[in-house]
Amino acid sequence: MFTGLVEQVGEVRRIERGVAGSSLRIASTFEALVLGESIAVNGVCLTVTQRLEDGFLADASAETLSRTTLGGLATGSKVHLERAVRLGDRMGGHLVTGHVDGVAKIVQRVPSGGSLRMTFEVPGALAPFLAPKGSVAVDGVSLTVNGVAAARFEVTLVPFTLKETTFAGLQAMQSVNIEVDVLAKYVASLLGKPGVDGAGGGVSLDLLREQGYLGP
Repeated sequence: MFTGLVEQVGEVRRIERGVAGSSLRIASTFEALVLGESIAVNGVCLTVTQRLEDGFLADASAETLSRTTLGGLATGSKVHLERAVRLGDRMGGHLVTGHVDGVAKIVQRVPSGGSLRMTFEVPGALAPFLAPKGSVAVDGVSLTVNGVAAARFEVTLVPFTLKETTFAGLQAMQSVNIEVDVLAKYVASLLGKPGVDGAGGGVSLDLLREQGYLGP
């Protein structure tokens, strides 16, 4: 489990591709890494398979590569890194599982003072799980949703976030990993609308309000 607060930006140093997936060598300054521990790489939970002096190795399956942006990484790519949260740590962001729900595209970026307003378009099956002032993880970063219109949502990236992440360099039509709020998925499951991949359908915000799970 993660919080969506990026600890550092790492760099992909080598990618070894195979039929079953890829092995990623990622440079980082994490200390005392443990074999088998979980690290979120651009929001995708990966397992440390080898510790290195300048980082670690992690494997990404063919399924992971096909359903996330990790398949598009290249040597030199910058990635967001976060180690799994410890029980009792401060929850500064929101509950993030590291299980990406889909890939979104950036459709607009508008500078606003020192901040940046960015609009994303998600697959239609994910739209019902987004709500104004709700939480969403974009490439593993916990962000607050400013507004939602159909399958699009907007966030505001403040100067600190732009400095500590890769977002400042993202351009329109680039793809990012999206994980919707896990609490919204559990509510949908309780209402008999499981899944976010289109197989189980979605659940409307109006229905959630009618059932008393959301305020007016």
